[in-house]
Amino acid sequence: MMDYKVLYRKYRPTRFDEMVGQKFTVEMLKNAVINNKIAHAYIFTGPRGTGKTSSAKIFAKTINCLSPVDGEACGKCSNCLSFSNSPDIIEIDAASNNGVDDIRELINNVKIAPTEGKYKVYIIDEVHMMTQSAFNALLLTLEEPPSHAVFIMATTNIESVPITILSRCQRFNFTKISLDDLCNQLKFVCKNENISIDDDAILEIASLSEGGMRDALSLLDQLSSTNTKITTDLIVANYGSISYSFINNVIEALDSSNLTSLHEYFSQLSTSGADYKIFMKKFIDSLVGSFNNNKFKRLTYSQVKSIVFEFNSIFNEININVNPFMLLELILINNLAHDVTPHADESINILNTAKSDDLVNSKIQDNDNLSVSSSFSSHDDVSSVQVSDDFVKLRINNCFYGAKKSILNDIKQIWNDIRDSSRLSDEVISYVSDTDVVASSSSYAILVTDLDSTKHIINENLKILEDEVKSYFDEVMHFIVLSKNEWLNVKKEYVTNIKNGYIYKFIPENIEDDINTTQNDEILETNIFESDKIEIV
Repeated sequence: MMDYKVLYRKYRPTRFDEMVGQKFTVEMLKNAVINNKIAHAYIFTGPRGTGKTSSAKIFAKTINCLSPVDGEACGKCSNCLSFSNSPDIIEIDAASNNGVDDIRELINNVKIAPTEGKYKVYIIDEVHMMTQSAFNALLLTLEEPPSHAVFIMATTNIESVPITILSRCQRFNFTKISLDDLCNQLKFVCKNENISIDDDAILEIASLSEGGMRDALSLLDQLSSTNTKITTDLIVANYGSISYSFINNVIEALDSSNLTSLHEYFSQLSTSGADYKIFMKKFIDSLVGSFNNNKFKRLTYSQVKSIVFEFNSIFNEININVNPFMLLELILINNLAHDVTPHADESINILNTAKSDDLVNSKIQDNDNLSVSSSFSSHDDVSSVQVSDDFVKLRINNCFYGAKKSILNDIKQIWNDIRDSSRLSDEVISYVSDTDVVASSSSYAILVTDLDSTKHIINENLKILEDEVKSYFDEVMHFIVLSKNEWLNVKKEYVTNIKNGYIYKFIPENIEDDINTTQNDEILETNIFESDKIEIV
């Protein structure tokens, strides 16, 4: 019985005409054969599974063909028929043969004329894995190669290849294969293999493969082993994917400011085991596509831009100890809440009053009544407050008053404990996980975040954060959150003030602070010459 051959090997192209995508590269290589302009060194670069190694083999076969036709190997001559076992085609995996000794052995043999073909072709895969010494040894050969030698190098990381090597090669960039091309090839394979699959499932496989034909065929191979019809539900269940129809439903709820439906969709995502990165990629792709096709009734360009940039900035930074879908939901709600459209008041009201077991922790009180714990989007007795510029400046000033290195180190430790704590509400933790303490006095701290949505929501709900910190960690702290750019400006201003001899004075936030200050009869100013003065982070 013949051994089973996996699909990506079975359908690996053996001719340029069988290549999917890479039309420009294919035409250029075929023209090189037609015009007999064969360079001594090529480098193919691009994402995995886009046809780099396949193209290298096809090109090697074609330039050694005795009777090429329109830039394609004839497939009938002795060189074509013996290609797979030809001693003139040397394949090297630089990932495992990357040392200088391996390359020196290659160099010692490169001067030997080809046994059968016109050219001796060296295909070096993952060339970026070679050591610097190996690159240096290869460079000597590339500078003065024998006329019969052709080097074809492939890499997924062109940045790691020395410029001295690149400058001696013809470079071809392989791009991700388009969804249409992937879908058409998958349909072709399914028809040939009698695989039962619906069109939505084909699109889902193409999307999951992220532009790589090898990955697409591998996924199809795995799914076809079930011997049942391949559907979107099957793919979602096995690979943590999310269907495009579901993504479009989320976008429709967002565009209509239907926060109830939006929350229901994110609750489903939270319990489905879906991969949040897959969701983010598809969501951004569909969101931008819908905007470009003028499908939105309410969403504006500024909202779409803000959402895309915030999603992109947290793509690899989400603390996986919290629910990422909850954070993504709140980013969307925040962008609606800060919009100045006729629906802004409704969005803000929902943001401030919405209650959900998925967004907050609950506590059982002594009277056995269920009460909702403090959270940024769900609370009874505290409303979110829009902070003024004067308030921000006041808290920055009070943080700089009395700020010391030793205090900052202590507060950093407390802040790390807070971020690692399971005693605070999940929502509070989801936001503080994206912040760092950069300056602190004994009762004031400046936090910095990359995310505008995090800055806005924490600043508008500071009392909630401060109450939880006080309740669980017995520390009375006042916070203010800045973006990184804002912090850079504040830090620059602080340094200038220090150089000019400015003395920071404490500014009371309320009457009680003012009374306590008067009773203590203290001179509330910081000594800028103190050896333990503030540390600028």
